[in-house]
This record gives sequence, C-alpha cells and structure tokens, in this order.
Amino acid sequence: MGVYIKSTGISRATDTFSSVENSGRAAKQSLERAGVRPDQIGVFINAGVFRDSNTVEPAVSALIQKAAGIGLEYAKDDPRTFSFDLMNGATGVLNAVQVASSILTTGSAGHVLVVAGDGHPSMTRSAATDDFPYATSGAALLLAHTDGPEGFGKVHTVNGEGTPAVEAYVDTATMGSVGRGLMTVEREPDFEDRLLSVAIEAARAALPAHSDVTAIALIASTPSAQFPKQLADALGIDQDAVRTPDLVDGDPHTASLPQAYDRAVAAGTLAGFTDVLFVAAGAGPSAAAVLYRLPGAAG
Repeated sequence: MGVYIKSTGISRATDTFSSVENSGRAAKQSLERAGVRPDQIGVFINAGVFRDSNTVEPAVSALIQKAAGIGLEYAKDDPRTFSFDLMNGATGVLNAVQVASSILTTGSAGHVLVVAGDGHPSMTRSAATDDFPYATSGAALLLAHTDGPEGFGKVHTVNGEGTPAVEAYVDTATMGSVGRGLMTVEREPDFEDRLLSVAIEAARAALPAHSDVTAIALIASTPSAQFPKQLADALGIDQDAVRTPDLVDGDPHTASLPQAYDRAVAAGTLAGFTDVLFVAAGAGPSAAAVLYRLPGAAG
C-alpha cells in the first residue's frame, strides 16, 4: 500500500512569465494525461515559492486552481477541492508528498494534485540571471493510492545548522513603489557545499541498508547544474543514473524534481531501474529525500 505518481505535467511556456499560469497549465496537462476529471481532485497543494507580483493574499494555490479549471463549480452538491500553499523552498514538493501520502492512505481523497513553479515577481523574464537564479516554469504531480508495491517510501528530512546558506526577500528599505516586482536573492559563498552536505545526509537516510545503487536512478535539486552529479558521487551512484530537468533557462527550483521525472519518463530513460531516489536541498540549509519504487519494477 502506498502512493504513486499517476501522471505528470510541465509548462515552460514562452508566451507567459507567470508562475500561476505555468503551474495551472502543468496541472491541466497532468489531468489530461491521466484521463482524470477536475472534479476528481480532492486536494490541491501548491509548493511554489516565488510568486507573480509578490502576491500575499489570496493563497496562490487558489489562483493556480482557478487557472487549471479545478473546483470551479459552486452548486450545493458539487464536488469540492481543498487547496492550500505549502512553502518550504526547494524541499516543498517532497513535503507535499508527505502530506498527500497521509491523505490518500486514509481514503480522504481519491487524488491529490501537487504543483510547483516559480518566476520573477516582475513577470518580465523566463531565464535565470545572476540576481535571480531561478527559471520561470511550472510542474505538477498527480498522486493516487495504490495497493501494489510501487510508490513513495518514507520522506526523510534534515535541517542544517548555522546561517540559511540561501536567502530571498523583498528589501523593504529600498523597494519604494515598485516592491511588487522586486526580489533579492543572496547565496553565501559556500552555499552549494552546505546544501550538498544536508542532501547527502537525507539521501543516506532514505536508502535502505545494503541497497543495490546500480538499480537506483537519482533525481535531485539543481541549485547548480553539477549538483546532482556531485551528490551521485558522494552516494556511490553512477553518473549515468542521474536524471535532470531541462536547465537551458536555469534552475527550476521547486519544480526541479517533477520536471526531471517528467523528462525521464517521456524519454524512457528510467527503464532498467527499480527505484528513483528523489533528493531536494535548499535554503535553511535543509534537505529531504525519499525512495520511489517505479511501477512495474521487479522485486
């Protein structure tokens, strides 16, 4: 018994710089691929962090839900979709998997849809820059319960000590009248090493003792293009087992894990593996990791 990925969706649209629109399109795509109706989504979780125009209220999950066309019926007996934001930086998607697993294993909902996406609050760019190192995009994971052996194991989390390593904030002292379009991102000189340290700890906790790492593919956060391979080296996982998202525009941040999984499934590059090790690491520094048994895997 567990929770598995029924379908995925991504959006790296060139006609919008909106994280809401990208996440909404990814959500729609995931439903279409699975043949699931909008009214079959019981819970909708948004793990994105960087918001259009630095929106504070309402919950961005509600805006994305509307963009996706989910739960827009208002008659007395119409189905309801409960949505909320779950923001924990780069680890947000795996935290959402934790929540979704609790919901789905109790039968409280038939499907949980997790979306993630970021973009510069000015909505004027799609590619990462030195001052804002995140690409504009969206992704979705449609999760459902299974009685089979496939699905997510336990999510393991690690919190590092000291300063956050990465910080993002709106500088209220200088924002003036244009603060809704500004965001300051600061990364400490050793931020990548510190993220790698907590990522290794979380990943090792998620790997069962004496695991056959040759059967495990690795999907990790991408604070830099080389980060997943550095993590693979530390874990003894072959470089050829690393799967990444499209990084042409930079780091997809919260959407990195689902985008990498979607890309690997579409390309058929998970054939021959029994499991995927998902590892997320970001500001805190903090990390989360979980082993995912692929559908149809032997053993």
